[in-house]
Amino acid sequence: MTDTVATESFSVSTDETARVAGHLEEGKTLPLEWYTSPEVAEAEKKAIFASSWHYVGRAADVEETGMFITADIGDVPIVIVRDRDGSLNAFHNVCRHRAAKVVLDEKGQRRTLQCHYHAWTYGLDGSLKGAPRSASEECFPQQQLGLRKASAQTWGPFLFAHLDDSPADLFDQLGEVPDLIAAAGIDVDELNFHFRSEYDIACNWKVAMENYLECYHCPTAHPGFSDVLDTQMDAYQLELEHTFAWQNGPLRPLPGNAVPRSEGYTGRDGAVPEGRYFAIFPNLKININPGLPNLSIGPMVPTGPDECHGILDYFFSADVSQQWIDNMLVFDDQVGVEDRVLVESVQHGIRSGSLTEGRIMLQSEALIGGFQKWVLERYSEGTRGA
Repeated sequence: MTDTVATESFSVSTDETARVAGHLEEGKTLPLEWYTSPEVAEAEKKAIFASSWHYVGRAADVEETGMFITADIGDVPIVIVRDRDGSLNAFHNVCRHRAAKVVLDEKGQRRTLQCHYHAWTYGLDGSLKGAPRSASEECFPQQQLGLRKASAQTWGPFLFAHLDDSPADLFDQLGEVPDLIAAAGIDVDELNFHFRSEYDIACNWKVAMENYLECYHCPTAHPGFSDVLDTQMDAYQLELEHTFAWQNGPLRPLPGNAVPRSEGYTGRDGAVPEGRYFAIFPNLKININPGLPNLSIGPMVPTGPDECHGILDYFFSADVSQQWIDNMLVFDDQVGVEDRVLVESVQHGIRSGSLTEGRIMLQSEALIGGFQKWVLERYSEGTRGA
C-alpha cells in the first residue's frame, strides 16, 4: 500500500514524490498541471505560504504607538500594530465574535482595535477590552477571546509577518541575504522609501518566480538589460542555498576604447558595482541594480492558478537624484514589460495541455531546479497529516 500525503483534493503519494524528485535530477520540471490546478493552488496556501515569513510593507508604518498596517497571507487577513510598551504585535485580523475583519483600513494609528461590526474592542496587545452588553451575558469568557496571535519582525526598513505565533526566526529564512546585500554596497538602514509599484500578471506565481530565477533568456529577451550587464554564462553568476537563491550580474565590458554613454541609465556611476538579484523562497524578490544605492523588494502573490499580483517597494539612498531614479526606472520598467510577455506566453502554453512536463537546463537554469525541489519538499512535508 502506498503512503499518501494530502491536503484538500490535492495529494502527492510518496511514490509520486520520489518519481518527480528523480525527474528534477534529470532536468525535467515539476508536472505542468501543478501550474494550472485550482486544487494545487488551494493546497499551497497551507503547504507553502502559511509556513513562511512574508514581506508586508515598511517598518516606518508601525514606528509609533498605535500605528498599524493590514495585509493578507493567503486567505488570512492580519494586522500588525505597535504596542504601548514598544513591542510589535501581529494578529489574525478576525474578530472573535462572528469573524468580521476588525480593521478595514490599510494603515493608520489607533488607541484600540475596534471591530466595525458590533464594536468589540481589543487592546493593542490583542486582548478583548470590551464587548457591548457582555456584562449581561452569564459566564462571558472575555479573557479567552483575545485576537489570535501571529508574528511580526523587521529587517532594517522592511516589515515581515508570519501566521504562526512562534515561528522560526525571520533571519533563518533570510539566510545570508542581509550580509550579501551589505557586501554589495547597500546599507539598508540608510535607504529611503520612494514609491510602491503594483501589477497583475496572467500566470501562475511559480512561473513568475522561475522566470526571475534565470537569465538564460536575457541575451534574447532583454536587450536593454544585456546592454548594461554581462549576461553571458561565464560572467553571470548563479548561487543557490536552501531557502534562497541569488544572481550576480557584472557590468558588461566595453569594447576596445569605447567610452560609456553619458545619457540615460548606465549603471557605471556609483558605489554599487554589480547587479544582484535575490529570490527568497517562496515568492520574495529583492533587486539591486548597479550604480547608486538602490533596492526594490516585494512578493509575487498568487491570486489564482493562472494569475498573480506583483508588489515592488522602491528604496534609494538620500543622495540619489530624481533624474538618476527616473533613468534607472526606465531601464527597470522595460525589463518588467518584456518579462510579462514571456511569462504570460508560458502560462498559455502550459494551459494548452500540449506538454505534461518541461525541461530545465541544469547549468543555466540551476536556480529553477533548486526552487522546484524546494516546492516539492513543501508539498510533501507541508501537507503531511492534513
